[in-house]
Amino acid sequence: MSHLMISVSGVRGISGDSLTPLVVSRFAAQFGTFCRNGTVVVGRDSRTTGTAMFHCIVGSLISVGCQVIDIGITPTPTVLLAVRHHQADGGISITASHNPPQWNAMKFVDRDGMFLSPERASAFLSTIDTGITWKNWQEVGSLVPDNDAIMRHIDRVLDIPYVDVARIRERKFRVVIDSVNGAGGLISPLLLSKLGCEVIELNSEPTGIFAHPAEPLNENLTQLEQAVSKHRADLGFATDPDVDRLAIVSDRGKCIGEELSVALAEMFVLGKKKGDIVVNLSSSMISDDIAARYGVTVHRVKVGEINVGKKMEEIRSPIGGEGNGGIICPDVHYTRDAMAGMVLILALLRQEERPLSAIVDDLPRYFFAKGKIETAPENIDLYMHRALQLSKGRKTDLQDGIKIYGDKHWIHIRKSGTEPIIRVYVESDSQDRSNQICQTTMALITDGKT
Repeated sequence: MSHLMISVSGVRGISGDSLTPLVVSRFAAQFGTFCRNGTVVVGRDSRTTGTAMFHCIVGSLISVGCQVIDIGITPTPTVLLAVRHHQADGGISITASHNPPQWNAMKFVDRDGMFLSPERASAFLSTIDTGITWKNWQEVGSLVPDNDAIMRHIDRVLDIPYVDVARIRERKFRVVIDSVNGAGGLISPLLLSKLGCEVIELNSEPTGIFAHPAEPLNENLTQLEQAVSKHRADLGFATDPDVDRLAIVSDRGKCIGEELSVALAEMFVLGKKKGDIVVNLSSSMISDDIAARYGVTVHRVKVGEINVGKKMEEIRSPIGGEGNGGIICPDVHYTRDAMAGMVLILALLRQEERPLSAIVDDLPRYFFAKGKIETAPENIDLYMHRALQLSKGRKTDLQDGIKIYGDKHWIHIRKSGTEPIIRVYVESDSQDRSNQICQTTMALITDGKT
């Protein structure tokens, strides 16, 4: 049996293996109780196992007395916005995000419309093995539909106060979108059409049978690159199945790297609304360069959008996110949102009045290498101990795994919160150097020759 991943990010596993209907029902029932048997919003991405999980979750929530609001196949940020709209006691997003199609998951949303904080997640998870109080026939909950959640999300994005939507419409951008057969196909074309764009769609049908690996990495977006070139588009957008990450292809038909999604959003927003920015520890050094242009500070926090969002809320940051393409625009919500990202990028292009490739060419260049060490769960702590030995005598940040700073480079080594692996991220001033540092680091960790 595969390993069930339980963390602040929720619970995820391989459907029918570690993630069974019994597991799903228990977590859902306990979450309903944790939400004081109140109102819970439920939405899902397009995975083929989503329907079965939805019914397990709804049945359990109703059986503990909850009123369930069904918003259908929707992006994860739409779920969070719906929790706020309905003033619900919580929400569940049924999605395994960028994981392969055999995976599925439950992400738990707090009453403030943000994911559970580490403290709240710990409190919830401590209840999982306690008894469940099922309600009788007079006390069971109910199920009601909400068919307007996606349009409310679009309206919210179009209402960003410093974005001139009319000017974007005048430009009539030609945009190719790749929704990887996820929930994005139900929202991206609508949003872009409202922005006056000519939209060319790839993989928009939400079948859950992904046209290519779901994570919006450069190597998975060759179809989008080819389509941007073929149609002579201004740019291309790619989203993951639950639409919280955004990758971009330039007018030259080349991926610019998901790390630049947040950087471009920072460029636009800081010119309109000054304030410190927040990114996670694995995000690019380019945020420091952009912050310096505007005389603001970069705050770095643990990986995980709840950590970024909470810090942004605390310091009233106007823009931030995670370097995996997760743009957080507080004027929409404190959550990663590819739809907000699309609007900010198009607003930047309209403001600059030059191709995306020219804007990117003017940015400082850094190079990422990303590796992962797959091993048995019992080896994870041993490998992390070995990684710690690599940091001796060097500037180190331990707030989330181990981040080691060097001359014009850094190495970040951390346990994944979504898979039984160790992730190794490296950024430096050349691709060869980043690749070499990453490979050497992983070899030292797995061989134990530190």
